[in-house]
Amino acid sequence: FDRLRYVEVKHGRICQLAFLGQIVTRNGIHLSGSIDQAGNSFDSFPNGIAAIFGPNAIPQAGLIQIFLFVGFLELGVMKDVTGESEFPGDFRNGALDFGWDSLDEETKLSKRAIELNNGR
Repeated sequence: FDRLRYVEVKHGRICQLAFLGQIVTRNGIHLSGSIDQAGNSFDSFPNGIAAIFGPNAIPQAGLIQIFLFVGFLELGVMKDVTGESEFPGDFRNGALDFGWDSLDEETKLSKRAIELNNGR
């Protein structure tokens, strides 16, 4: 069950980040600077699925870089390295806390349930 819950939480977090990315870019907020050596800016590419399949899509090499970076995060970073996790999906690894340890057990359980429901 822990493995299934871990995967559910992880995919929920990915979906929440993807939704936030859609909202931000559709409101015209983009990173500043150039995305490649040719001088194309981040806002020169379309939003949403058109960024992958449209006429002004991100080049194939850029999509491969994104895919490899996500694979690196999946295999090397986003896992319980220290074995200190309190629950499935706890990737703090003894470093990040943001006040989590100061919360009582009831509040922790409530916040975990909120995250789980928002990711569904």
